[in-house]
Amino acid sequence: MTELADIRELLLSRIRDVQDYPEPGVMFKDITPLLADPAAFTALTDALAGLAVASGATKIVGLEARGFILGAPVAVRAGLGFIPVRKAGKLPGATLSQAYELEYGSAEIEVHAEDLSAGDRVMVVDDVLATGGTAEASLQLIRRAGAEVAGLAVLMELGFLGGRARLEPALKGAPLEALLIV
Repeated sequence: MTELADIRELLLSRIRDVQDYPEPGVMFKDITPLLADPAAFTALTDALAGLAVASGATKIVGLEARGFILGAPVAVRAGLGFIPVRKAGKLPGATLSQAYELEYGSAEIEVHAEDLSAGDRVMVVDDVLATGGTAEASLQLIRRAGAEVAGLAVLMELGFLGGRARLEPALKGAPLEALLIV
């Protein structure tokens, strides 16, 4: 078995299915057992850091909230800066914001205006790619700040929700890497 296959098997074995959460009919993928296992969390961090380095990223953006948990150690491991992208109203300084549509309504994300600039190559890190709305908004926000998108890396892609197809135009050729596709 290849090293990547071993890592995928380890990660998948540490993700717990929680039926009917947060509502009936939904199978929630709980990553907290993976985070609690130092070997699995280290393997995940190393794999994502390797993708960031290979992409030529200079900074990591983590999407609120689980993207913070994954993105910060990835940035440290890869020797890169970490930039949090937060829900609107959570950052204290001057911000750039990006609104986007949800299934039922809209939302807005923000980044500190001075944290990204021309010359930065940014890898977005998150736990799950579902429909792709937040990720797409983050790519728009990164480009509006003058930075380049180096790619998007996630632990898990929920392939049946179509997020990859939605993101392909917004990625403009930058890679989308999912360690697991379920």
